[in-house]
Amino acid sequence: MVKKYPFIPYHLQTYSEDEKIKRSYEMYNFMNSRRSIRSFSDKPIPREVIENIVRTAGTAPSGANMQPWVFVIVSDSDLKRKIRLAAELEEKEFYDHKISNEWRQDLAPLGTSWEKPFLETAPQLIIVFQQKYRLDEKNIKRKNYYVIKSVGIAVGMLILAIHNAGLATLTHTPISMNFLRDLLGRPENEKAFVIMPVGYPKEDVEVPDLKRKPLSEILIWS
Repeated sequence: MVKKYPFIPYHLQTYSEDEKIKRSYEMYNFMNSRRSIRSFSDKPIPREVIENIVRTAGTAPSGANMQPWVFVIVSDSDLKRKIRLAAELEEKEFYDHKISNEWRQDLAPLGTSWEKPFLETAPQLIIVFQQKYRLDEKNIKRKNYYVIKSVGIAVGMLILAIHNAGLATLTHTPISMNFLRDLLGRPENEKAFVIMPVGYPKEDVEVPDLKRKPLSEILIWS
């Protein structure tokens, strides 16, 4: 017999039309100020802040509520260095031999390279793993559903929570991240999804003056 979830009343905070417009515009302005950075201060972050950020990401919707994600926090300097060296090895191979000319030209204005010092200087790395399948109480493989979509939504909520806490981050995805499972001792059913250094920006940090696409290019009413 399928065990059903207990159902509880749902209470959504409601607002006047004017308040909805105000709040939605404030959120847009707040998130529009968010930027990815690559230069971090080593100033420590309170543990509770990181825990609350991850709690927020964990509220994301997921296929059949399987919640197929794990967030591994790396603070140890030796382990961060090992992750940096392994990631740079992958990235140098990519930049030297695998990147297309078109891709290289598109990246050029951003000033990125195979070198990833932020993996070592940021006080914390959040490594997000996707669980390809789960094991039940009898150690039998069970399917997870819409894993990539579910974890992607959780990462989006993680980015919002990081910005809301007054911190900065960067989504870093080396071409191959298999080394992370070995370095962090994660099980076979987990695969690294993204590395996110989290911390405070260095005082002199600069970011490219990027422009967002206008609403007319991203919104279609039908």
